[in-house]
Amino acid sequence: MVRILVPGWDLSSSRAAIELSLVDATLDPAAGIHPHDAASADDPTWSRIEEQAHDPRVVAIGETGLDYDRALSPREAQLANLRRHLALGRRLGKPVILHCRSRPGEREAHDDLLRELAEAGAGTADWAPAGGRPPALLHSFSGPPDYAERALELGLAISFSGLVFRRGEEASEAVARLTPADRLLVETDSPYLSPPGASRRRNEPQWVSITARWLADRRGVEPVELGAKIVANYDRIFGRSGAATGISHGSATDP
Repeated sequence: MVRILVPGWDLSSSRAAIELSLVDATLDPAAGIHPHDAASADDPTWSRIEEQAHDPRVVAIGETGLDYDRALSPREAQLANLRRHLALGRRLGKPVILHCRSRPGEREAHDDLLRELAEAGAGTADWAPAGGRPPALLHSFSGPPDYAERALELGLAISFSGLVFRRGEEASEAVARLTPADRLLVETDSPYLSPPGASRRRNEPQWVSITARWLADRRGVEPVELGAKIVANYDRIFGRSGAATGISHGSATDP
């Protein structure tokens, strides 16, 4: 069983994700503006993103979020961009794929993201997607356990990538254990974040199995059992209704 999500990070990549889904129906597109591109996303660009998001093939909004580490767009532009995505996801009932990075040793982006989610209505009856679907997904998780705990209180799902193997990401082990089984995903973040044993030049969906085994070990379950649960989670979160299709980031098995 394969599940592959192809997120957009700007207008052209969102359009390309939709076009790929027309060629291969096993690919699920998402449309959005990454925080790196927030400052260049003018009103006409956003209008086109909204049009794409209404496409029935588009299963999620994003990738968006906050990145105060590389800070390629000013914070205010990132926050305005995030708010647009959260409002759109809520309006359409589609989960929002969230990137979040603070500067090393800091957590401002994490705290700002949680605040924006709460202010947008996440975790309330006003934003309760059908079928128990989470309002948003923390993609390629990175952060302290209390950040994850608050995100889970707001109803979010959490996806783990090869980032968990990097120095400084040790907190992910605790988060892997505390996340409810029905809100877990794994991903490649292809072509980035290769796990140990995979090619450093280009990560590919096949390597998501390495991260999945890491997650199974931390949770004390068999990989096959975890894999079946992750596929079921994907189908529910992204409204696939048992379609034969991970998250791949661009993979549950492969955001």
